[in-house]
Amino acid sequence: MGNLCTCFAPKPAVKRGRSVKRLPANSSSQTASNRWTRVRSARKDSNDSLIQEQALAAALMFRQQNGAGATATAFDRSVSHRYPNSNAGSKKNPLPRSASSRARSLTDPLLQPHQLVNQDIKLDDLETKHFVLVHGGGFGAWCWYKTIALLEESGFTVTAVDLTGSGVHSFDTNGIASLSQYVKPLTDFLEKLADEEKVILVGHDFGGACISYAMELFPHKISKAIFLAAAMLVDGQSMLDMFSKQELFQSGGNDLMQKTQIFVYANGKDHPPSAIDLDKSLLRDLLFNQSPAKDIALASVSMRLIPFAPVLEKLCLSDAKHGTVRRFYIEAPEDNAIPITLQQTMISSSQPEKVFRLKGADHSPFFSKPQALHKILVEISKMNKA
Repeated sequence: MGNLCTCFAPKPAVKRGRSVKRLPANSSSQTASNRWTRVRSARKDSNDSLIQEQALAAALMFRQQNGAGATATAFDRSVSHRYPNSNAGSKKNPLPRSASSRARSLTDPLLQPHQLVNQDIKLDDLETKHFVLVHGGGFGAWCWYKTIALLEESGFTVTAVDLTGSGVHSFDTNGIASLSQYVKPLTDFLEKLADEEKVILVGHDFGGACISYAMELFPHKISKAIFLAAAMLVDGQSMLDMFSKQELFQSGGNDLMQKTQIFVYANGKDHPPSAIDLDKSLLRDLLFNQSPAKDIALASVSMRLIPFAPVLEKLCLSDAKHGTVRRFYIEAPEDNAIPITLQQTMISSSQPEKVFRLKGADHSPFFSKPQALHKILVEISKMNKA
């Protein structure tokens, strides 16, 4: 009843004041938007003017540099800053020095392959530009893939051979009975060369004994022989003899080598071993202690058995043939398979023309130090007879 009375009661008079005109709901936001648009437009005009001034200044500077002569810094699309070398006034093209702060990995070299050596190499002036790469025991031609790419990039001709029972060669390694049988792919290649054609042999590991064998047969076809952390034997010496001379082996001190070797008796235990296998879990420590992980992975799935009979065979080397070929040795200081002391013992026993050292290289410099190795190979190819 109270509520009903309230509804019909006379309403109090409303005091009217000054009338206020209301704007539409979106009017204030539209005004603010217009104001902001004018501000942004003014800023944009200012930025455009600044950009135009900067572009004009850059164009003037670039034109001045182009007209400054040979000493001007070459225009480079790289985001890295390039500075001229200190010997920019020389006739040789200087290599660029980068000021980039980007971290570089082992597989991302600072220089491109063709920049690793001097650009003034004249291949036509060399006695030969043909390298023949000979792998070591258990390896194959596949191990030279970096060296092949670098040499070919520099204009050289490269042949990497697979010795019998190695790499993609299909012969059963257990059936190899002599060094001549093992080296046959190399000797066949040299035999087919024209009489006037010469090559540079590079032997790694057991490949050193193989190129020595070839030097005795074809000295007139071999310009130079390079031993890379390799067996450089003398007349009447075998691979086994070489290791037996090392005190580490006589005292049983090289536990790593002994632990890694696994003898294979394909003809039965009552016969000598037919081959040597290597424990894959120890490959890194023995052969690749300084090499990238991806190359170790490649080797672990690519390496094959090492034939045992050629390891026992003594070489017959003469001064009249083998002795006429120029020899060079490349040391690998971090080598755990052929320790540096053993390398130096072989060098002392049969002094080569020159000895190089690959600082930081393990037993596989083509993996651990491919660029430094490439530079040495090119340097040797340019060395004329004294």
